[in-house]
Amino acid sequence: MDWQTTADAVPASIVTEARAASLTGRAPATGAWREGDAVGDRRFANIGDVTLESGRVLPSARIAYEQWGTLSPARDNAILVLHALTGDSHVVGQAGPAHPSAGWWPGIVGPGLAIDTDRWFVVAPNVLGGCQGSTGPASLAPDRAEWGIRFPFLTIRDQVRAQIAFARELGIERFAAVVGGSMGAMHVLEWAIMAPDAVERIAVLAAPASTSADQIALNSVQIEAIRTDPAFRSGEFYDAPDGDGPTRGLALARRMAMLNYRTASELNQRFTRSWQSDLDPLGGEGRFAVESYLDFHGNKFTRRFDANSYIVLTQAMNSHDIGRGRRGVEAALARVEARSLVLGIDSDRYFPLSGQRVIAAGLRGSVHGDSPVVVSSEYGHDAFLIEDDAIAAAIGGLLDA
Repeated sequence: MDWQTTADAVPASIVTEARAASLTGRAPATGAWREGDAVGDRRFANIGDVTLESGRVLPSARIAYEQWGTLSPARDNAILVLHALTGDSHVVGQAGPAHPSAGWWPGIVGPGLAIDTDRWFVVAPNVLGGCQGSTGPASLAPDRAEWGIRFPFLTIRDQVRAQIAFARELGIERFAAVVGGSMGAMHVLEWAIMAPDAVERIAVLAAPASTSADQIALNSVQIEAIRTDPAFRSGEFYDAPDGDGPTRGLALARRMAMLNYRTASELNQRFTRSWQSDLDPLGGEGRFAVESYLDFHGNKFTRRFDANSYIVLTQAMNSHDIGRGRRGVEAALARVEARSLVLGIDSDRYFPLSGQRVIAAGLRGSVHGDSPVVVSSEYGHDAFLIEDDAIAAAIGGLLDA
């Protein structure tokens, strides 16, 4: 559940009036990529029907993805990069008509970087249920209307099953590494358990072995913020004109999430009690700068994401428990054969270090022993998107192991 854009992942700062003005105008009912929109760097793979844990079948699913580098003749240099809740396949690249945000990991993926695209063939899919080209609630169902709230409940395992089918469609039988942070790291763990023969190395960044009651509670409040927006219309809002979609609920959910991803110390240090303008926020119709900061990013988010997709993906995160049906977390981790990196952030209040300690202690093939690599940062959960030097060093150590 991360910022997942270069612009949003930078340290918090005062939002100028000029920046705020850049988002004037009515937001669309959905920020999803739709059929007929500019394709940009996306590619598409049809993976057919996906049988879900619920017993339902999602028909004719499609995965949108991007790729960098060259696949070796032996097909042994592929790395799968998996995004967090609000990310997508645009790991590297500029913003433009087809991509509402610049790539979310430009300091990690690219020529000469930790995930060196001169050495590795890197592929990044948009998750099933997402809203940037893969089949999700904003996609057209077989009746040629948007899925909306008819879209089936997904688990993390369902999404990985779709990713495995996607890899087969590309002709990749084994990945040199599967890498992800936050929700993406949940997928990484399931890859290592569900398809051990297909994974040589794994990097689990800032995620737990199972979603806790506290984390589910935080997620549930965000979902309710969306559902209680009258413009949500029980999920049937796709025909709404610009400005009449569930943007208030989605923006509110985003504001709530942002407070989980960052730290009190960062916000206190960068904003103090400063005003956004000359107007006094104490009854003088003014606002505190931190309020404007949250509003700006909430508003920006509604222009690149879909409310139904946010609900589907958040519920999938709530389903995460690698021990479910496997005799517990410890037994599930014992199944992992891949060389592993487990990394946590000391200031992460969303997925705290205790979760990464459980994972690291249960993996046999760790490159750093039975304790996780700990990144010290003031940026909280989002540090895996911001602290490039520390993240690069850890991933580089895994890939060279």
